[in-house]
Amino acid sequence: MDSHVKASLGRFFEDFRVGDTIRHAVPRTLGDGERALYHGLYPSRHAFNSSVAFARSCGLDGPLDNLLVFHTVFGSTVPDISLNAVANLGYAEGRWLVPVHPGETLAATSEVIGVKENSSGRTGVLWVRTAGWNERGDAVLSYVRWVMVRKRDADSPAPKPVVPELSESIRPQDLVVPQGRSFDGYDCGHAGEPHRWGDYEVGETIDHVDRVTIEEAEHMLATRLWQNTARVHFDATSREDGRRLIYGGHVISMARALSFNGLANAQMIVGLNAGSHVAPCFAGDTVCCWSEVL
Repeated sequence: MDSHVKASLGRFFEDFRVGDTIRHAVPRTLGDGERALYHGLYPSRHAFNSSVAFARSCGLDGPLDNLLVFHTVFGSTVPDISLNAVANLGYAEGRWLVPVHPGETLAATSEVIGVKENSSGRTGVLWVRTAGWNERGDAVLSYVRWVMVRKRDADSPAPKPVVPELSESIRPQDLVVPQGRSFDGYDCGHAGEPHRWGDYEVGETIDHVDRVTIEEAEHMLATRLWQNTARVHFDATSREDGRRLIYGGHVISMARALSFNGLANAQMIVGLNAGSHVAPCFAGDTVCCWSEVL
């Protein structure tokens, strides 16, 4: 009897068809425990997500960090999308649509919008549009990502290539600002910096100064927290170099947290125009970051 009859090996590149919609398991209820763990894993200090009282003074009822929501939705897609990935490559058209609060339950769906086999014939690039939903059926997050996925059989025929056209940036009118938000009584002292919107100029580059060395144990804990099961993050034998790849979202959250020093008043993320993982990250690497005002 085949020992894999009941255990899933995940989808390979040739299993995806443009137009397919995938309903991901398993719904996840988030709470203050996830909030505390997020702040323990990343040096996050933005006041909206650190202080319920501060958020309420701005008209919001203590929402969870935007990237905590992203990781939760992303993690639920991994068994169906990228269990057999070589690497996640990039993102586009990301929008946070509704704040998520402790006690809410998130689920995710993805639509396959593009496929293109690589020249080696052993892998291909897959594009999906993913949405996260709360228990009331409200979309809380939407984004496109593309990922390099292994083929099950290098000799299997290549699908007809479909490369989606993606927006270079999100139109300002399509960004969603949470209802009820008000900065009339905003406290820059509690926020951590005096710099507000008018203090930044297009073309300005901000060196966020601080650095963090990535630790294997912290990354493993974080990736399990998000229920991200991609083999390259856990199984050292899944890569030829015998190293476990750091989940790209771990690096993104680290950079976002480090950006507090210089962007303390950038309290919420409402859009992700584009993003690419330009190089792999491994335990022992040190992350620093800078921002450019576009």
